[in-house]
This record gives sequence, C-alpha cells and structure tokens, in this order.
Amino acid sequence: MALNSHHYSVSNWLIPLLYAAGALLVGFTIPRLAYNVLPGFVSSISVNAAIGIYSAVASGMIALTGIVFSLTFVMVQFSATAYSPRLVLWIARDPVMSHSIGVFTATFLYALASLAWVDRSGSGRVPLAGTVLVTALLIVSVVMFIFLIQRVGTLQVNRMLIFTADQGRAIIESLYPPLDAPASEVSPGISGFPCIQTILHDGPPRIIQAVNIPALVEIATSNGCTIEMVQSIGDAAMEGTPMLRVLGVGRSLPEGSLRRAIKIGAERTFEQDPKYAIRLLVDIGIKALSPAINDPTTAVQALDQIEDLLIRLGRRRLEIGCYCDAAGTLRLLISFPTWDDFLRLAFDEIRFYGANSIQVMRRMKALVSELISILPEERHPALREWRERLRFTVERSFADQQDQLDASAEDRQGLGSTRHTWESN
Repeated sequence: MALNSHHYSVSNWLIPLLYAAGALLVGFTIPRLAYNVLPGFVSSISVNAAIGIYSAVASGMIALTGIVFSLTFVMVQFSATAYSPRLVLWIARDPVMSHSIGVFTATFLYALASLAWVDRSGSGRVPLAGTVLVTALLIVSVVMFIFLIQRVGTLQVNRMLIFTADQGRAIIESLYPPLDAPASEVSPGISGFPCIQTILHDGPPRIIQAVNIPALVEIATSNGCTIEMVQSIGDAAMEGTPMLRVLGVGRSLPEGSLRRAIKIGAERTFEQDPKYAIRLLVDIGIKALSPAINDPTTAVQALDQIEDLLIRLGRRRLEIGCYCDAAGTLRLLISFPTWDDFLRLAFDEIRFYGANSIQVMRRMKALVSELISILPEERHPALREWRERLRFTVERSFADQQDQLDASAEDRQGLGSTRHTWESN
C-alpha cells in the first residue's frame, strides 16, 4: 500500500536533504582521497579557470533553483484556482519535484566544497575527481530540468483531465469484476448476530483511504465472526465515531490488528475509492462553469472523461462489498457506491451549475443517450430517469422556445455537430 499523506509529505522534503548531505560528504571526501591517494590524477584546467568554473556553477545553480521552483510553485498555486486544490497536490508531490531540487542543491553544494581543494596549500593542482563530478552533476541537472518542465506541462487542462481519469480507470479495472460475474449475496442469519465490539476513531479528523480486505477476512475467519465497516472508503472519521463493528458471539478481537487494517490519512486517495476520480473531474467541470471563469468547453472536456469512466463502470459488477471465507461464510461487509450513486455524482452538480449553458446541456444529453445505447439493459432505468431530469432542466432554464430546442439537441462536442436520432429510444 502507498504511504499516507503525512509520510509522503515528509519523504518529499527528506529527499532534497539526503541529496544535500550526500553532496557535502562526497565534496569533502572524494577530492581528499584523490589529492592524497592519487596525486598524479589532476585536471589540465588551470587554477584560475577551475575557481571561475566552480564559482559560476555554484552561483548559477542556487539562482536557478530559486527561480525555477518559485515559478513552479506559483504555477501550481495558480492552477489550483482553475482546477481543484486536491488535484494539484498530486502534481506538487511528484517525485520529480523532490529529486530535481535535490540534484540542483547537490550541484551547488558540491561545487562549493570542491573549491576548498583547488590550489590546496598553494600546490597549484586541481583534482580531476572534482572536475569530473561537477560536470556529471551539471549534466544530471539539465536532464532533471527537462523532466521538471515536462511535469509542469501536465498542468494543462486536458492533461490534468486525462491524468485524473487514468487513476479512475486503473481502480475500476482492479476493484470491480466483469458484469457477468455473480453478484455477492449476504448470508442469511449473519446480520442478526449481536455486536460484540466497536472500533472508534481516536484523534483528529482523518479520511478512510483504504481497507486491508484480506487481513480483515483472515481476522474474522480465525475468530468465527463477521466484521462490518461502518464507514465507507473516502468518508471522514471524527473523534469518537465508529469505524467498524464486530458481529457474532465470543470475545473481543485485538484492537491493534483491526486498526492496522484500516488505512487513514489527511486526504482522500484514489486507492480503493472509485468515486474520487469522478469527484475531481466534476470539481474541474463545475469550477469551469463558475461565473468567474465561465469556461463551458472545459466542462465538456471533463464530461468526455466522465463518460468513459461511466462506460467502464456500467460494464462492471458494482455489487461488491460482501467478502466470504473459503467455506462461503460472510466475513466482511464494506459499503461501496451503487450505479445510482455514480450517476448522481457524475451528473447532478454539473447539471445544476451548467443548467444555463446550451453547450453543457447538449453534451450531457448526448452522454446519457450514448450510455443507453451501449450499456446493458440493467443500467438503462437510472439513465432514462436522468434523461428526463435533463429535459426538465432545459425546460426550466430556457424561456425562449428556440433556446430550448438548441439545448435539447444531442451533441458530443457541446456545440459541434448535432447528433441526429433516426429512431426513438
């Protein structure tokens, strides 16, 4: 499992510190060894030239570090106003950021340390090892700078949408079985067992990020009980609120093993949380529809990615959450979102904030019709309800009859080419 957000943040700052410590260690040991052990290995560069090169590298790298990362974090902060602060954090925590600032700092510190061994004790010598390592660090710095610029380029809206949807596609593929897989059923009688233990959250508010399902099933099987997760993945746990219950008869289970099976952190993550990717896409869409930004095209692009996620979800068995042991006895209950939950999350806010946008309404009409045309019949009733809600929204939002007709058309580009329906659904 991935580290929680606090550990992840600490590791991000630890990486540059390790680079700095390594640069100082190498800067004061390698030239010393070369100077004392291999006195014949000297650079052909003159003392004055070496001093100038090392000084230029040191001053240039510290200036570059300050400028590049000031601009980078300004762009990240600026992008947070256009997308979602929760999404931009994933870009800011990219390991390339940490390693880049580490390499830049290491180059600066090593160049300073190497200056101490140029013309040591008036010898007029420039250790070859120092020159080689400075050159190597400069090359690595250029490579990391290119990687950094590439990462900053991901802040473009279309790349951010694709990045977010890719996380959702990955969790859908790993979490949900195919639609033709049998649905899990709750064993009769288990739900009537008494609650023998309740695990409460202790500490500041935290988000339920993931659950170690095999561990909980093993614990429940070994003790002949059933564990019920009271909170869902992505829920916020407050002080004293229940996180899970142990159902059955017998003694209480070790609380430490139960708590270790629940991963909590300061923020939601994509791990085991299929709604989070849609949540972020919707955030981008509704922020684009705000009066301050007024960018319905971005909302349409967000709907493109949302449609793909809904197609994948519609072709998967969503009725999971009941986990049994090898004998088929129910051991773990976790609440996961239903098809209706996904549709409400994907459509409701964009429909509300985009009600007065002809472009958004046309795209949403095309989206729902597309889902009806390609998804299995069992997904159609909820989609037909949303098609009616969209029709009511258009009628309520546009007083002009012609505007109603324009907004009621189906158009996958929003305002591109009207989709002609040759037969009614």
